Parts: sequence; C-alpha cells; structure tokens
Amino acid sequence: MPDIGIIGAGIAGLHLGLLLRQHDLPVTLYSDRTPAQVATGRLPATVAHHAPTLRREAALGVGFWSAAEYGYTCHHHYVGGPRPLSFRGDFTSPSCGVDHRLVLPALTDVFQERGGELRVGPVAAADVERLAARHDLLVVAAGRGPLAGLFARLDGPGSATAPRRRLCAGLYHGIAPAEPKGVTLSLAPGRGELIEIPLYSRDGHVTALLFECVPGGGADALCEIDHRTGPAVFRRAVLDELAAHHPTVAARTAPAGFGLTGPLDLVRTAVVPTVRADWARLPGGRCALALGDAHTVVDPIVGQGANIASYSAEVVAEAVLADPVFDELFCRRVATRRAEVVRGAAGWSDLMLQPPEHVRQLLGAMSELRGAADEFTDNFGHPDRQWRIVATPERTHAFLARHTAADRA
Repeated sequence: MPDIGIIGAGIAGLHLGLLLRQHDLPVTLYSDRTPAQVATGRLPATVAHHAPTLRREAALGVGFWSAAEYGYTCHHHYVGGPRPLSFRGDFTSPSCGVDHRLVLPALTDVFQERGGELRVGPVAAADVERLAARHDLLVVAAGRGPLAGLFARLDGPGSATAPRRRLCAGLYHGIAPAEPKGVTLSLAPGRGELIEIPLYSRDGHVTALLFECVPGGGADALCEIDHRTGPAVFRRAVLDELAAHHPTVAARTAPAGFGLTGPLDLVRTAVVPTVRADWARLPGGRCALALGDAHTVVDPIVGQGANIASYSAEVVAEAVLADPVFDELFCRRVATRRAEVVRGAAGWSDLMLQPPEHVRQLLGAMSELRGAADEFTDNFGHPDRQWRIVATPERTHAFLARHTAADRA
C-alpha cells in the first residue's frame, strides 16, 4: 500500500486524509497546531461549505452539522449606487456556515480515530526533502507560509501581485437572519463588499460579517481600529459602515445588542490571489504535489477556498487509488483533472474584485431575471460552470439571452 504524507491540516489536508483512510491507506498528517489549539484560537476565516462539499463530508461520515439545522438556502443581493438593486437567488441544495474552529478539530479527531497519524510541529521548507523520502507521496496543503514557495507562481486569471482587498472578518451578535435564511452579498461600488453569513460558532448561531475593503476606499478604516483597546469605537465604526453602505443588513441590526461575540472572533488580513504550479520536483527526484492554498489562493469574495480545496482533495484521492506511481505523469493527470474547477474558481473570484462592464450588466439583469439569479447562485457550488458564464462578454450575453427567452416563454 502506498504511504502518503500530508503537510497541512485544513480542509484540503483533512479531506484527503479521511478519503485515503476510507481505503486503509497509511496516512500521516503534519500540522503546526493541535486540535485544541485550533479550537481555542483566533477565528481563521468566515467559511461556507456549499452543497458538493457537504455531500463529500456526508460520504466521509463527518457531516456533523446538517444543512437542515445549520444551513441556508439562498443569496440576497444588494448593489448600491444611484439606483440600488435588490434581488434573491436560490440554491437547489443548501449551503452551510460553521466556524472552522469547530470543524477542523472534529475532523482531525475522526482522522485519528480511523487510524491516521497526526504529527504536530512546525514544518519548514528545509524539511520537505526529508519528509518526501519517508513517504511514497508527499502532498503540501499548507499554503500561507514558506512552503508555498516550493511551487512556482503562474501568471493568468486568478493570480495577482498584491491584495485586491483588505479583509475585516468577525462574528457578531445582534443581527437578525435574513428571510428566507441566506447569505447577503452587498456591494458598495468603489468602497468594497460585505458578505454576511449565518454561521454556527462556539456561541451558537451568530452572524459573520466579512468586509471586503477596497484599499483607500474608506471602509478599510475598519482594519486599523484596535478592537481590544477601543471596542466601542470599533463597534460604532461597523454600525456606521452598515448604515451608510449596506442598508439591507443594517435594517436587521439591533444597535443595542450588537457587538463582537468575543475578542478572538475578529481577523484582519489581506490575500494575494495566487495560482501556483501543481507540483514541484524535489532535489532527490521525487515530486511534491500542491493542494489547497499551496496550489491556489483565492480572495474569499465568492466563498470558494474551502470548497475547491475539498474538490481537489477528492481528485487527488481518486488518482492515488487509481495509479499509485507518483511520478510526473501522475502529477500531470491530477493537474488536468482538477484544472477546470480550481482555475474556474480563481478566475471568477478575481473577476468579481474588479468587475468589468459585462459583469455589472449581469448583476443588473439578474434583478429582473429570477431564473438567471437562481442559476448564478447555485453555481457557487460549481465554479467551473460559473466561469463559463462570466469569463467573457459573449458568454455572459448568451447566458442572459437564454434566461430572457425563458422568462418570456
């Protein structure tokens, strides 16, 4: 049996490890933190798992948070400007928002219960050759550190040289859920976006607010206020931002009960969208395979990171089971199989950060074409399909023409 080593214990590494353990393959997972440290640490991100990811988790026996209780069924859109737009799009199957400080430790525990080995400690780039010699295949799924440098950065859709947004993500009390229960995507042109997610966390059902702030656009002031030394100042700034630029969320916010759920429930960061090579040839001759953020980092504006990580893990697991010769041909086959979904997510995410005219037209048209809004929303679980709609003006116009004809029929 091939022995697999995985560096990184996020969704990518854990889903791959669990998939391989279903077939009794020896798997060692290398993590820089214990499950307890993850559970008690700072909010890593605000994450939604879409229907295909939820189906994979159910098949793995780790669907602990059912969409019936913890999920949501739609997206509510608001586009600000001189003539604001509001519209809704429905999923065919629900998505689910659960704090990864609950998800990742639970999945790690199951991985160990099923015979997977967890090794905790830092892994540096200098350690990779040694670990590769220990395993038949080494997968690198830790992408926000020096290990990502093993894989060459690729130019093209989805890659940038600097962050497109400054991010301010937190969990809050005091916001009533939208009706029907769903995510709100609120756009303030020139200033940034707000993604509001109904999310289950350590404090129960709460609301995640992810402010995607255009650098220098004004909203990025939220990234500068020290919420520990000036909690009232930060709270007031968030309320003012909602009232001035995201009115559909502000209308459901009760100022008297509004506030962060805890001092560790806020993260401010910036992401450089990056697509990297699928594998790297190590000095000893073996290939290391990139997975998750080590392969593709996307801005969270359309909620694809964890979902494409899960999809990619499934592709790698199927490849390991079908062809346990882990050479360059193996890596090329993995790259080809996952490219359309992963690259589609990267291109789509990048496009939404600087929407061209045809994407702005799409948003306006969906406010009048419910079928188009529903398909666009459902495609959050299918980024390859979404990319085929938004990649060019011709594709977007064909999509709208199809729904216009259906609407008139």
